[in-house]
Amino acid sequence: MNCEKYMIRQISVFSENKPGRLAAMAKACQDEGVNILAFSIAEADGFGVIRALVDKPDLAHQKLASLGFNVAFTHVIAVEMRDEPGGLYDIASRLFEAKINIEYSYAYSGKTGAVLILRVDQVEEAIQILRESNIHLIASSEIH
Repeated sequence: MNCEKYMIRQISVFSENKPGRLAAMAKACQDEGVNILAFSIAEADGFGVIRALVDKPDLAHQKLASLGFNVAFTHVIAVEMRDEPGGLYDIASRLFEAKINIEYSYAYSGKTGAVLILRVDQVEEAIQILRESNIHLIASSEIH
């Protein structure tokens, strides 16, 4: 099974948690014509992590790094989720049964329905389990 096609490069931007950091990141993406498709922000001890799916990850990484942002790529998977009670349970329970840990996640409403972004500790195994369970994964080519 070709798992790589479902591994999506997420941009992670590490920064001081202070006013204007998200705006500066968004402005840099705007200046380069990079579309931010989804993002989340987490905070710990005065620092923040902005995690984003963008349509041009290499360009975003290059621009943000040139502006002094600490930027890294992380592999995540995108799963189409039923937008109704039990949709999240279908996915989370299958990963639990396979003893795959969800490190973090966030969701957005996509063009065809809800999409769950997952960072897991065993990416290839998670892809295989979800595909075998007939859960539709979104290929990275559909994101960027």
